[in-house]
This record gives sequence, structure tokens and C-alpha cells, in this order.
Amino acid sequence: MPDVVGDGLEVLFCGINPGLMTAATGHHFARPGNRFWPVLHLSGFTPRLMKPSEQGELPSHGLGITNVVARATARADELSAEEYREGGRLLSAKVERLRPGWLAVVGVTAYRAAFEDRKAVIGPQERTIGDTRVWVLPNPSGLNAHWTAATMAEEFGRLRVAAAEA
Repeated sequence: MPDVVGDGLEVLFCGINPGLMTAATGHHFARPGNRFWPVLHLSGFTPRLMKPSEQGELPSHGLGITNVVARATARADELSAEEYREGGRLLSAKVERLRPGWLAVVGVTAYRAAFEDRKAVIGPQERTIGDTRVWVLPNPSGLNAHWTAATMAEEFGRLRVAAAEA
């Protein structure tokens, strides 16, 4: 699954790994029940609701997308601890190369596994990767029933404000 990146990104969003629909379409967060695109708009990151097929427009808004693990699966719980750790190492190298203002990992469980930080919570992290700050966001998957689109948009919005202030 190719990354959506460009120079001078304010925020590089990082999914856990591609789902099967994402892998089939070549568009990040493509599953209809995934709330990433609506939440991105509700939080003010994009001026309109974008479709997954419009992901190429994100760098013009200072945004990009990558994944912790490249392997597509039906569910993230199919990934091994080693895949997460290796994904964290590769992601760190990518972030050092791209140098976005913020790395935003969508999914606290994935962040904990990739960076071996068992106590991480949603929100800004103390960890930096080079000069890049790190923020953990709720997973926008429809399976994450603990968060509504509105409460997710609030958290994404906190990141948007922090990115604008940087």
C-alpha cells in the first residue's frame, strides 16, 4: 500500500495496517464503516468530506498517510508482536526522513505495541522522533465503539490546533 506523503507535512497520520478493502482499492481507510475521512473533516483538517479515492489531495493540506505494518489483514489482531515492533522501527526511519511536524498514530494499542510503550494513552506523547512530535489518536475503525465520530473529531481537533501552533 503506497504512502500518501509530500514535503513539509504538518501531520503524518499512521494507520495500524491496511485492511483488505484498502489493499484491494489502493485507498487508505477505504472500508465504508471506517470513520477516518468523516472525522478528518469534522475536526477541521479538510475543508470538505473527502472520499478515500481523493487521498492524493491530502499533501496539499499538509497531511499524509502511512501505516505501522504494511501487511494487509482482515483484522489488526492478526498481526504479531514482532510485526508491530518491526513496523515501529521502519516507521521511525520514515518519520526521520520525511520530518513531519507531527506523527499521529490512530490506535493506542498499535502505538503501545510498535513502540513498546505499555502506558501510552490517547493524546500527545513525550516521545519524539527527531524533531517530530507524536500524538496518539483513537482508532477510527467502526469496530472501536468506545469513540463516536463526534468524540473522535474533538481529539483530532486538539491535534489540529497543536499542529497549527507549531
